[in-house]
Amino acid sequence: FSLGYIVFSLGYIVFGLGYIVFSLGYIRSGDKIFPLCSVPSCLAALLSSVEETPDPIPTTIKGTIPTWIKGSFLRNGPGKFEFGEESYTHWFDGMALMHRFHIQEGNVTYSSRFLRSDSYVSNSEKNRIVVSEFGTLAMPDPCKNIFARFFSRFQVPKATDNANVNFVKYKGDYYVSTETNFMRRVDPRSLETKEKVDWSQYIAVNSATAHPHYGRDGSTYNMGNSYGRSGFFYHILRVPPRDEPADATADSPDLSGARIVCSIRAPESRKPSYYHSFAMSENYVVFIEQPIKMDLLKFMLYKIQGKSFHRIMSWQPQYGTVFHLVNRHTGEVGPSDVKYRAAAMFTLHQINAFEENGFLVMDMCCGDNGEIIGDFTLENLRRGSGDIDKFYNSLCRNLPRRYVLPLNVDRQAPLDENLVTLHHCKATAKMIKPGEVYMTHEELHDAELLQYGGLEFPQINYEEYNGRPYRFFYSCGFGHVFADSLLKMDVHTKELKVWRHPGLYPSEPVFVASPNAAEEDDGVVLSVIVTPRKEKSTFLLVLDAKTFTELGRAEVPVDIPCGTHGVFSNTC
Repeated sequence: FSLGYIVFSLGYIVFGLGYIVFSLGYIRSGDKIFPLCSVPSCLAALLSSVEETPDPIPTTIKGTIPTWIKGSFLRNGPGKFEFGEESYTHWFDGMALMHRFHIQEGNVTYSSRFLRSDSYVSNSEKNRIVVSEFGTLAMPDPCKNIFARFFSRFQVPKATDNANVNFVKYKGDYYVSTETNFMRRVDPRSLETKEKVDWSQYIAVNSATAHPHYGRDGSTYNMGNSYGRSGFFYHILRVPPRDEPADATADSPDLSGARIVCSIRAPESRKPSYYHSFAMSENYVVFIEQPIKMDLLKFMLYKIQGKSFHRIMSWQPQYGTVFHLVNRHTGEVGPSDVKYRAAAMFTLHQINAFEENGFLVMDMCCGDNGEIIGDFTLENLRRGSGDIDKFYNSLCRNLPRRYVLPLNVDRQAPLDENLVTLHHCKATAKMIKPGEVYMTHEELHDAELLQYGGLEFPQINYEEYNGRPYRFFYSCGFGHVFADSLLKMDVHTKELKVWRHPGLYPSEPVFVASPNAAEEDDGVVLSVIVTPRKEKSTFLLVLDAKTFTELGRAEVPVDIPCGTHGVFSNTC
């Protein structure tokens, strides 16, 4: 098997894993089993294919949409799960469907379009699945003879450009992204699909995450990886801001100037760790090397065996967790050669990270058991109530945690003493041997959160508080596999505010600051609420971010499936 086979397909291996929210439901924590909410059979509607709505349509407003909200709430996620008689196996294999809620003068219009990716176009032309996705392996063309079908298993797979995870921004342009080496530039107003962009044409990486971070100078930071004769490397990437005014009017993708800030070698080149996102403070990027391992040998063998790629992931807690600090201005690894370690855990989404008095404080959603990797198949999610309860009960849940990394530490630090001196933090960091700091976390919640089954999809007042000390974050609560509540958490007091109504299933909450906001939570929270018990009644919910009470909703007269991530833009 050629090295190029591995390199070309590496990003493809991890496609879509970020959708897996391991913390969903009232589920297993240690030896305790928490009660599950009843799961109505109509939840299958959350995973059903829908039609696109390319022309904006009006919505029905109930309550009040503040007139100061001006812009578009853009969402992404799977929206088509079959072609012809063939269906996808995994939830996050579905074709990308982009959504736009345009808000102006208290009114809202809705539109949606399928991403015209190469994968979508090829599948549509053949009326069957011809491009493999994360959990679905495309079968050989049945029109080929038996020998052609056999040898097609040895061909280099075509990496998908089905970018159904998130909207991201580089140099002022919007793209939809997944975790392969491809993303697509899109028009955020019309949702028109534009150019296909290959990261490897700009920089020597095989993939990039769908969760970049943005510097206040307009630059964008991300993570990618590469694999070659010298090993497997994790890379910190930087795309510079747009060069005004030279390319301000250029209507073409531009990642020029992209560079690798730092490269981190994986300890075992054939078993690198999966990562979905990373943390960033004012001066540091933090890569969390977690014990969710990808077996590259299995990857090569699975195509020959006719199996999909999601089974190459495995939970190996014996590796523990390693935190890699990189100065994002200089590219230097850490403030010293000290290694930061913690017990095995997994994380998909970080909440925030900031520096304070010589420490880096990092908050994120974490779980203790990643063994259920890849099991979010459509078959599992569409089980009957008894079986699906057992499935939910086997899952670990994610909870908010805080880790504190001492920055001013070296090999001469005293052993077995807590190095964390921040009075408001209960997290610890101890030098357990010269050059190795072991950290324990602080729980950022109290028992009340357990009533809502853990949380995921955290969001903050990003524009003003990302990389800085903050107080509030917003997230989805998971009473079962799909979010059934919206939560606001005060990290100072651990006070919780909740929006929850039976039969309503919210999406990731996004904060929008009010004009001239003087306080961190002065604004609104937007979320798309899916209503599987009632057709064509999905709505955009607007909550007062401070009180977490409903201000208004915009009801959409079409069906919308459960999605993933989104952004608010006040420029389109």
